Amino acid sequence: MFCPRCGKAEQLPETYCRQCGLFLPDLSKPVKRELPPEEHLKANTVLNSLTIIVSFALSILLFGFRPGTHPLIYVTAGLLIAIGAWHIQTLIRTQKLKKQWKRRDPLTEIQAALPETQPAFESASTARLLDQADFGDTLPASVTENTTKHLAERPQPKSS
Repeated sequence: MFCPRCGKAEQLPETYCRQCGLFLPDLSKPVKRELPPEEHLKANTVLNSLTIIVSFALSILLFGFRPGTHPLIYVTAGLLIAIGAWHIQTLIRTQKLKKQWKRRDPLTEIQAALPETQPAFESASTARLLDQADFGDTLPASVTENTTKHLAERPQPKSS
């Protein structure tokens, strides 16, 4: 592997270049996919629902003990009710956020974020500004990777 900054050969992936210090990622590994916000909202809904059910079920079981039980059991049951109430309001806020997320229009958000003086995205034509890419003369990385290895091993001319 070659360093893209300084060109030093025989580098290991997932390390730093021995010459310039640039981090060299392993490009053969797949990139971890970022989860969309909708997936996070879905997971929060499920976890909040489970927490509400469990906390209220446990508090009902704890309040079901006979009179004369230790007061700490009633304190624990009250704490479980408070946890359940907290997660109810969190679940309600998550549902409102889901509705708001479904109603949003990404294009209008982008246009609203742009200043008034900048032209819209559609007005710029890159076909006039850039030449078309020519990928006809490219070689796979495996072919070009080991071709310049012999250049570093070439003997230097002796000066007299």
